[in-house]
Amino acid sequence: MRPGSIVDNLTIIRKVIEEHRIIRTHVKLVGDSMNDLEAFFSLQKVYAGWTQSSKEGMIAKQEKLQQTVSSLSEGLKNHFGFEEKILPPMFGELLMQALIFEHQEIMNKLSEAKSMVFNTRLEGLDQKELLAKKWDIQQVMGSLPQMIEGHASKEETILNMMKKAMENKEQSKG
Repeated sequence: MRPGSIVDNLTIIRKVIEEHRIIRTHVKLVGDSMNDLEAFFSLQKVYAGWTQSSKEGMIAKQEKLQQTVSSLSEGLKNHFGFEEKILPPMFGELLMQALIFEHQEIMNKLSEAKSMVFNTRLEGLDQKELLAKKWDIQQVMGSLPQMIEGHASKEETILNMMKKAMENKEQSKG
């Protein structure tokens, strides 16, 4: 799918918006990858369990959190790659730079979270150390869902504005 005509651009915009809607409603995974907000909802669910778990359950929760963070990372990488490939002709240079900058910020934060979750060892820690590790992970993980949701919301606002303009232009032709 290559941007070009108004009809092609509308198709692309509708596709990206629909991906976000599918993600938000937590419908099944498409193919082998997760898209950004669908993974976000999985992350929120696992994260909520993590924050309420006991010492015995934390190691199992950590493994689940590791899987979720890995899926989120892969899904965002794929989704952002698609957007960065297909949206530049519609968004223009400056808006695309801003979008890529936000993608990089999110991926950097996700990398920090992934590193924290994968490199934290919980075995053998006393209760005080365990709570300190739990707090560290919560701090890193806590801002990630809001960051992803905020980005998707801004992106959808832009896409919906472009969609409306293109639909009006298409209607005035006919």
